[in-house]
Amino acid sequence: MNIEFKRLSEVEKSEIIELMNNQLVRRQMPLLKDDFTENVCDKFIEAKELLWLEHGYGPWAFTVNGQFAGWGGLQPENGEADLALVLHPTYWGLGKILYKKIIDKAFGEMGLMSVTVLFPPTRTRIKGLFRLGFKEDGELEVEGEQFIRYRLEKTE
Repeated sequence: MNIEFKRLSEVEKSEIIELMNNQLVRRQMPLLKDDFTENVCDKFIEAKELLWLEHGYGPWAFTVNGQFAGWGGLQPENGEADLALVLHPTYWGLGKILYKKIIDKAFGEMGLMSVTVLFPPTRTRIKGLFRLGFKEDGELEVEGEQFIRYRLEKTE
């Protein structure tokens, strides 16, 4: 299996649009209130590319054997490196593999000391986060929506 990390601007917009309009994906993303149109997608990609320019890191598009599987990685959020993983349901089984690659980059080449994850309070299946070593670390409001922040500290 060949997994590649690309920039979001390197994949077909139609594939990002399809992913972001998938009802199973949208259930976990309270900030997605309206249809994810081509215009919204253009602004989304532009904003994510701006993160790379301003901070030197941002989210990637994931391809598996040349097929777009989703997006995620690390992006700045209130001074923290926040981890996101948004996969098409076809690829949900690859979450652990992608997570490990992201964490290896975060704590290895990027030299981060911790990463955070933001989950909406409605997301109650979180035992996997705790098994990975994340600990609850407060609440945060983003665009009028409440999130619970979880933090993973780098271990030696």
